[in-house]
Amino acid sequence: MKLSRFLFMAATVAAVSPILMAQAWPPTPDHLTMPIWPGTPPDHVAQSQPEGDTTTAKDNLIAGRPLVRIGHVSIPTITLYRPKGINSGAAIVVFPGGGYSILAIDLEGTEVCDWLNSEGVNCVLLKYRVPGTGPYPKSPAALEDAQRAMRLVRQHADEWGIDPKRVGVLGFSAGGHLSAAISNLYDQKLYEPIDAADHLSCRPDFSVVVYPGYLALADKDFAPNDAIKPTKDTPPTIIVQAEDDPVHVENAVVYFMQLKNAGVPAELHVFAQGGHGYGLRPTELPITHWPKLVETWMRTIKVLPPNN
Repeated sequence: MKLSRFLFMAATVAAVSPILMAQAWPPTPDHLTMPIWPGTPPDHVAQSQPEGDTTTAKDNLIAGRPLVRIGHVSIPTITLYRPKGINSGAAIVVFPGGGYSILAIDLEGTEVCDWLNSEGVNCVLLKYRVPGTGPYPKSPAALEDAQRAMRLVRQHADEWGIDPKRVGVLGFSAGGHLSAAISNLYDQKLYEPIDAADHLSCRPDFSVVVYPGYLALADKDFAPNDAIKPTKDTPPTIIVQAEDDPVHVENAVVYFMQLKNAGVPAELHVFAQGGHGYGLRPTELPITHWPKLVETWMRTIKVLPPNN
């Protein structure tokens, strides 16, 4: 490795050290974790194997490091990560990706929460049901879990130090699709109300969509997904994807044009290189520094206060 590149990488790691200091999975006892359903979840499908890490020695590394791939999730939970310093009152519900088959729970979950906490944002990590739970309407289960999680955050907002009018979503890959789905299908009644939480809104106040799938249909010449139709009430959205993403950058571009045509405030950031599934782990590629773009955007839409 050339010295200049080594120094660049060292500086990058130092600058984003809160991102790399991810919490272990499962969550430590100092983080509140709770099941989102009081009993059997709606549309429950029993798993053939117990929940656990499905990663093998043959699986790929991201930025030279392994990741945790949780599979066979039948009991969805949320875990609360609160800022250790100043609490802005804003909160984001995070949806890890994994093709609706597994959840990249650290790469696209706990590491995201560490970054958000460093910016004064509360993070609520949703462990939603997989596999075979999406994209909606193939199965309603993951979207049911997302709707319920949003409602629970608003129900506990005072207790958790959260402003119920500044609760957004952030998702990666399949989780990016889930962010878009709940941003447009928040008024779909997918399950019968269970308690007081289910009488609260599950509409996100803003949405972050990172290298999404399922929003443009490759087998239909990248036509928009008919299940997701933005309106003027779709929340402000920022989208990030790489042109060389094997999942297809059309997912980002097509969805952005839908948002634009509906009059939704939206930002689209397309980078030449990056591929898919990089999370927040920094490399020499500019796309891996997308969290700074999202931070700036959150200040622009007044979710976070302006920098002094």
